[in-house]
Amino acid sequence: MALQVTTLPRKFKFGELELPDPNTDMTPDEVRTFYANTYPELTTGGVQGPEMKDDHVLYTLSGKVGVKG
Repeated sequence: MALQVTTLPRKFKFGELELPDPNTDMTPDEVRTFYANTYPELTTGGVQGPEMKDDHVLYTLSGKVGVKG
């Protein structure tokens, strides 16, 4: 009997937004950079995860808010 490998779909969360996976070949950090074009606060942010859910893998994108000076 052959072994069958399946992958769970990825989902990305930024605050209350759930963002679709733009490209499954991208790393989670590349996805963060991709969405930084739309959400500039992600340019200095990070990625937490993966967190396994029932039917998907969840990555949480965060933006770092700093104090100037």
